[in-house]
Amino acid sequence: MSEPVHIAAIDAGSNALRLSVARAYSALDIEPVHSERYSLRLGESVFLRHRFTEEIIKKAAKAFQHFHEVMDEFGVTRYRAVATSATREAHNRDTFVRTVKQKAGIVLEVINATEESRLGREAVLAALGPETPLRCIVDLGGGSLELSILRDHTVEQGVQLPVGTVRLMTTLNIPGVIRPMQAEQVRRYVRALLDSKLVPRPNLGESIAVALGGNAETLANVAPGPRQHGLQTLEISLLRARLPEILKRSVRERMKAYAVRRDRADVMGIAAITFITLGRYLNLRSFAIPGVGIREGILQEIAREAFSRKEPHRYNASSRQMIVGTRSFARRMEYDQPHAEHVRELSILLFDQLQPVHHLPAQSRVLLEAGALLHDTGHMISHRGHHKHGEYLALNGDIQGLEGRDRAIVAAIVRYHNRKSVPAGHHAAYSSLNSADQRIVRRLAAILRIAEALDHSHRQRVLKLRASFQRGAVGLQVHARGDVAEDLRDASRSAELFENEFHVRLYFRQAAAS
Repeated sequence: MSEPVHIAAIDAGSNALRLSVARAYSALDIEPVHSERYSLRLGESVFLRHRFTEEIIKKAAKAFQHFHEVMDEFGVTRYRAVATSATREAHNRDTFVRTVKQKAGIVLEVINATEESRLGREAVLAALGPETPLRCIVDLGGGSLELSILRDHTVEQGVQLPVGTVRLMTTLNIPGVIRPMQAEQVRRYVRALLDSKLVPRPNLGESIAVALGGNAETLANVAPGPRQHGLQTLEISLLRARLPEILKRSVRERMKAYAVRRDRADVMGIAAITFITLGRYLNLRSFAIPGVGIREGILQEIAREAFSRKEPHRYNASSRQMIVGTRSFARRMEYDQPHAEHVRELSILLFDQLQPVHHLPAQSRVLLEAGALLHDTGHMISHRGHHKHGEYLALNGDIQGLEGRDRAIVAAIVRYHNRKSVPAGHHAAYSSLNSADQRIVRRLAAILRIAEALDHSHRQRVLKLRASFQRGAVGLQVHARGDVAEDLRDASRSAELFENEFHVRLYFRQAAAS
């Protein structure tokens, strides 16, 4: 088992700087250990004068110095720091980034709106899981409003609108009580930009929509709705009913009434108007609040990278000899060459894509290839019980380059390549191995079962695979030639060993034809 990795994500947003530290045990198992928020409104000067003031840069450098100290304290070895809307628009952003690097030793990356939206989307999809029919993600920040309309977890429409809460507050000069005329201005700004950029206008009806960010989380406490998929919700009708009370209060009164910080109290009226306008525009009754954002998206990607293989697989002489000998033996057993070779290729793809989950050593990849080539050789003896016959042939056949422990592992993989048999202590190959090697067998067999099922039709339609990692789940996006519904159904049925071994749910989705 790989050692845990301490990782961190920093988000330099328009309203505050935030740090999240986590301990990653795998791409699926990420444990939050510490978070901090530094109240610094980067957008305040940028949205009016398009520049950071010297005072803001000085305070930011101090905050980043502190973040660096915290990361050192927790032994962070990998991090990513990103800056969003306000920094993107600052004319002196290069000076800002350079100062942070010089004073704090942190590399700050100014990301574009597309990347910002993608990171938030990845975090949401991971939090909700693969079966939630999510249609909309809204991220209302200090500088912008990000909106993604989804279908089958793929972006159908995506826009970024310059109507963040801090931007509107500074542009319209409404930091406290919001009069009806000012509220109408905010509504019209949001509505006009929605009309101009979101074409055609979506009608989401009863669809599931989520809202990200501190604005949404604050308002969900003010206007809570029924829980949805286990998540807190923001109910639009209740928010509309409570809007007059929010707008007529001063900042200090909001802080006391709603138990919020000053930098949240001064923008929560604008946020409320924005969400009400959005709800009406999209025909939504509520927004679910998953409590994640771009920092969680960053942490997931760092974890996936940390547990992924960096170098391309290289075959040494013994590995090459094993594959040549295995292929030669399979040929003598009159194997179905197109099917076996395709299953071998799919097995390799799965092994490499799922490295962040299985953590198996590189040599295991070659054993998996050998098992894939031999998995159907038992048909030479009999179609009935061919998995058992295949195990016997792998243990006793004349296979150049396959000896000792490796032979027993490959034979066991062959026995368990389909749903006919599960690992058991009385099976010849499996029982000859120690517990560590038995674990390798179970994991490789779990991968081989999926690869074999993905060519259930023996038509070699699956071309490539892409894995995504979510909380308690692994998704496989399948790129294929033609309809592979039959293969995907069999792959789903063959996923039980994988799900039991890795304690995750595995699901499949065919990618849309390009």
